[in-house]
Amino acid sequence: MRLSYCTNVHPAEDLEGVITQLRHYAGNIRRRAGLQVLGVGLWIPSVLATRLAASEQDRQALREVLEAEGLQLHTINAFPYGGFHDEVVKHAVYLPTWAEPARLEYTLRCAQILADLLPEGEVGSISTLPLAWRDPWDEAQDHAATNAFAQLSQGLRELKERTGRTVRVAIEPEPGCVLDTISDIVQWLGARLERGIDPEFVGVCVDTCHLAVSFADPAGAIAQIQNAGLRVVKVQASAALHVLDPKDRTARAALESFVEPKYLHQVRESSAAGVIPADDLDTALAELPGSGPWRVHFHIPLHHVPAAPLQTTTDVLQATVSEAGKLPYADEVHLDVETYTWSVLPQHGNAEEVGIVDGIAAELVWAEENLMAPVHAS
Repeated sequence: MRLSYCTNVHPAEDLEGVITQLRHYAGNIRRRAGLQVLGVGLWIPSVLATRLAASEQDRQALREVLEAEGLQLHTINAFPYGGFHDEVVKHAVYLPTWAEPARLEYTLRCAQILADLLPEGEVGSISTLPLAWRDPWDEAQDHAATNAFAQLSQGLRELKERTGRTVRVAIEPEPGCVLDTISDIVQWLGARLERGIDPEFVGVCVDTCHLAVSFADPAGAIAQIQNAGLRVVKVQASAALHVLDPKDRTARAALESFVEPKYLHQVRESSAAGVIPADDLDTALAELPGSGPWRVHFHIPLHHVPAAPLQTTTDVLQATVSEAGKLPYADEVHLDVETYTWSVLPQHGNAEEVGIVDGIAAELVWAEENLMAPVHAS
């Protein structure tokens, strides 16, 4: 498996900014973590993707800084279209949807860029959103999205024929979206394989924070994908908040400190009747019964152990990576550390103040020791 960290944590949306972030952050993170080579899961916003796809010179400039800093590009995060560091992101991150032509055009540009920048002999992956936020979504939009993924399959097939490089797109289920769970994406993709969507080029991104929030079983989720004839293309290494007793006053006070205006923090409560949803943490605190444990979509640094009674779901992360490591094509699965929430962590403020280089380096060391080493040993 190929380990990288996702650069969507850095607020750069033009070429000059991305080059600066690779030099100032990624290169120093690699050195601080003691890695000879570091993978980066590059976030390329739409405006920059248009520029890079049209300019061999600009792609060469990006290639040169990657090589100079000891970085390799195997995967791109094409979920946020742009504005991922606006003051308020929330539901805007799901736009444009896969029913809109702009989403397909953007994704194909990212694929073209990645094919050109991949290391020799490697495959590439691109993670994307699970169609859209669940509402509004109708049959006409679903039909448009199906056609878009069929066109994407054809575009990726032609890209391979033209360049000799394989780039796959990984759909990432997320709580609250049209494709909320692994079961949703397996059912949706499985029903459309005869409608032009090619499982060789379109598969699944398993975000382990999202997986944990849904209270899914990691082994069962990976098996479900495999048994459906689909591919795990990418695993996003992330950890959710876990709260055993949401009625506990100390736990509620701690959770309140994670309420913030920028990102959406979906919550799920496990109950005897099933999983009870809330679309954001403030809503959960006001409306969920709190009779069973909660999991919160708030990406917590992998190495971080929060003060009791809060916990994280690194056990779900480790179990998922272990199962993915057993797949017959495990050497083509990309493992991307995606903690984009450094700037909104309670009592941390600006990422510069918390030492984001040290923080991400510590995450990568943790990942090498707790994720990569056990997989290699097996």
